[in-house]
Amino acid sequence: MTSLTHQAAQIDLAVLARYLEARLPGFKGPITAEKTPTGQSNPTFLLSSPSGRYVLRKKPPGQLLKSAHAVDREYRVMKGLETTDVPVPRMLHLCEDDAVLGTAFFVMEYVDGTVFWDPALPDLSKAQRTVVYDWENKALAALHLVDPAEVGLADFGKAGSYFARQRDRWTKQYRASETEHLADMETLISWLEANEPPDDGRVSLVHGDYRIDNMIFAKDASRLLAVIDWELSTLGHPFSDLAYQCMQWRLPNRDAMRGLADVDRPALGIPTEEAYVAKYCERVGIAGIPIWKFCLAFSFFRLAAIVQGVKKRGLEGNASNPEKARKSGEMVPILARMGAGVI
Repeated sequence: MTSLTHQAAQIDLAVLARYLEARLPGFKGPITAEKTPTGQSNPTFLLSSPSGRYVLRKKPPGQLLKSAHAVDREYRVMKGLETTDVPVPRMLHLCEDDAVLGTAFFVMEYVDGTVFWDPALPDLSKAQRTVVYDWENKALAALHLVDPAEVGLADFGKAGSYFARQRDRWTKQYRASETEHLADMETLISWLEANEPPDDGRVSLVHGDYRIDNMIFAKDASRLLAVIDWELSTLGHPFSDLAYQCMQWRLPNRDAMRGLADVDRPALGIPTEEAYVAKYCERVGIAGIPIWKFCLAFSFFRLAAIVQGVKKRGLEGNASNPEKARKSGEMVPILARMGAGVI
């Protein structure tokens, strides 16, 4: 039995069918479940039944780091964004009772589209690549222009001091999952603390993991259908999302890395980092980003800490895809080195 088949078999489909039939209007069992190879943090399953296809996302088994794997927050933020210009899947049901499937989970609509894993978009035309990147930019600006209070998310996180709180949180998470000493990570942690910019009062909803493979596009790449994987979303500083995405312009496009550093972007119809940032600034109505270096260094540090957690779960056998998790751990020293390079 493969790892993915084994994980799908861990869901009691008869129990799940009875549960959803009683709570989800129009739902009919029986259910078959297919574990997706993605969703390193929260296992994700494609459910098929006589009433249609659905997606179930749940917390992983095992001992979890505090505040991690917050499927309830994912559900809540996507539910809140359903009435905005930010494309998200429709939320159908949240179950916080661990007794049903062993951990909390939610069910959402199945979005029939395509996910691009390589930001260089090798299978698309030059014109299609330009459209895809413009949609990414437009959706990010739309997210940061949403008034959290208007969508019931005024209490979705603490306002102010975002970088200080996130640095503290991810330093603790990194220490909890640390498997080796990395001098570059120590350099980053110290530099970020010493060079933290004063709080400028900007607060918005932030996705927290805004990258191309967390988006579902129409099969002809003409539009963005849904932004997914909102586990790390909160109230925070909008520039953190933009810098996080712009790391891909600096990462290489080889091995486990999927970036744009060694790609001929103009020839492919992909904007430069500068052009992408400028278009975002235009859309949100600001002149520029004076703390860009700090934001980039912070993003490399934070991603390295996140991937270190994935690596640790892989070593302990608790990851959604343990083999992939262990391999992704090879990125940690590279990310730390690139972050140190920014500063």
